[in-house]
Amino acid sequence: MPRLRPRSTIAGALAGTAALAFALTGCVPNNPGGGSAGTTGAAIPVTLHDEKNTVGTATARSGPVTFQVTNKGTDVNEFEVLASDKLRIAGEKDNIGPGTTVNYVVQLTEGRYFTACKKGMVGSPTSLAAFSVTKGSGDAKAAGETKQIQQAVTNYTGYVKDQAGQLLSATQTFAAAYEAGDDTAARAQYPAARQHYERIEPTAEQFGDIDPALDLREADLEQGQSWTGWHRIEKDLWAPAGHVPSNAADRKRLGDRLVSDTQRLYDLVYAKGFSLTLDQISNGASSLMEEVAGSKITGEEETFSHSDLWDFAANVEGAQVAYETVRDVLVEKGDAGKAMAKKLDAEFAAIGKLLSRYASGEGYASYTQLSTAQVKELSDKVNALSEPLSQLTSILVKSRR
Repeated sequence: MPRLRPRSTIAGALAGTAALAFALTGCVPNNPGGGSAGTTGAAIPVTLHDEKNTVGTATARSGPVTFQVTNKGTDVNEFEVLASDKLRIAGEKDNIGPGTTVNYVVQLTEGRYFTACKKGMVGSPTSLAAFSVTKGSGDAKAAGETKQIQQAVTNYTGYVKDQAGQLLSATQTFAAAYEAGDDTAARAQYPAARQHYERIEPTAEQFGDIDPALDLREADLEQGQSWTGWHRIEKDLWAPAGHVPSNAADRKRLGDRLVSDTQRLYDLVYAKGFSLTLDQISNGASSLMEEVAGSKITGEEETFSHSDLWDFAANVEGAQVAYETVRDVLVEKGDAGKAMAKKLDAEFAAIGKLLSRYASGEGYASYTQLSTAQVKELSDKVNALSEPLSQLTSILVKSRR
């Protein structure tokens, strides 16, 4: 789920949910023969440096695989486990800051994989290193071995498809207004249409270039990079001083590209081979809250429209749907699962109640209307939810006690 754009962090935010990563160069196995870390179920150690990184082993047994990564580099990073074709993403965590150590659990079936990294979370995966998974007692099918897990996966996959469909329809209507020069209508539709994307963004990020095509911010552009998507159009609709809005021809180009990229996303999630796994659902819930802490709390996401609270709410809603989809599985994981469900129920209710204070009409107030104290209160609620949510996958993939 490569986000392909660096995110700022806030003080103390998501210390327990920072993503795993390798740095740009030198992702090499420290024990190529396959040491005990990967074959006994213990966490596989990974150390990041700016010039060289080490992976504790190049092999693991199937089932839940835990990577423990310490970032000793100087830049934010992203860690990926790629399928044998080096294109499909079996697992991914991003937004790890320097000086952070975290555990990331991913469910892997028997087969050949590659670990990869993105220093700065920009560009294509680099420093690919072979990683093999052998059959073990924890082997599990991608969609789960139990009817309960299969039902959860089916339900969430249906949710993703539904949101993708609503996104496509809303995007077509929005683009038509923008291309016609009806800025009033386009401004009104912009935040509501984007919510469908924000709810399922972790899934969209699995498809490589779709997320940057649709959701790249101006601050994250590389030199010479073409800028398309929602935020490019946002700048036209809420033009800052000195910006000359696009002419009719450019509006048509940008609007048509937005629709075509959204159509690609729709086609991919409706493709016959599209599937999700239990850990992708739960890790996606955690990723959505990282998204809130990384760009919504700081007000960086919607630089021109200041509709960050719409995105904030959509991320929380998406995370809650993902959590509630797997909740029945969670409560079957013994006392730890029941305790986690109780905690998450309470935290989701608390953040939902707080967000409701800022409801305005059918949406939310401008982020510029919030005081520093109100932003701090939201940040605290995000952290309170993110910490237990970051532990969800590790409990879900464990055998019932």
